[in-house]
Amino acid sequence: MKESLILKGLRNIMLDRLKERGISDVNVLNAMAKVPRHIFISKGFEVQAYEDKPFSIAGGQTISQPFTVAIQTELLQLQKFDRVLEIGTGSGYQAVILAEMGANVYTIERLKELYLGAQRIFRQLGYSINSCWGDGYEGKEIYAPFKKILITAAIPQIPQRLLDQLDTGGRLVAPVGDGNTQIMPIIDKISGNDYVTSHCNIPFKFVPMLRDKKSI
Repeated sequence: MKESLILKGLRNIMLDRLKERGISDVNVLNAMAKVPRHIFISKGFEVQAYEDKPFSIAGGQTISQPFTVAIQTELLQLQKFDRVLEIGTGSGYQAVILAEMGANVYTIERLKELYLGAQRIFRQLGYSINSCWGDGYEGKEIYAPFKKILITAAIPQIPQRLLDQLDTGGRLVAPVGDGNTQIMPIIDKISGNDYVTSHCNIPFKFVPMLRDKKSI
């Protein structure tokens, strides 16, 4: 897919800013260097795609700022061929970053408009991503266990159902909190009901995770 030298240059500037902010995982940086973020936002705003800020998309949702995508991905400590469950497909950008890094990605989106839009982009860019329309609180037990689980919307607490779908030796990363800002716990599953939790000491601001009303 052809793109302008201007957009390539802006993406390189974005990467330099990520490095300045402490992102050091070469695999994360290489993936973000390759994936064209401007494809995931509205036409006419391509230049803004490479600014380090969130951007509004359909359904009152946002595509996270590049730093947030980078640090969540870095915290996952992703390995090639890891089976990854992403909760909150949104624009599809995060899922493509994970797929570009060699993960087997399963992603769930609650809003059908976003689900369909992300599927179109996955096909357009040539990525094989298992995309589902449904309630992220339920996970995707049929494909479990997952080596990594990434939640990309604010959640009051981690559902036990998702922890149950995490493989032994696996890791879950999620923004947790009810207010305007969230913390980012990192949960490593040691055995069946044995977990170790650490935290990323940076405040984050995510849109709330939506739940299927039928599941409440």
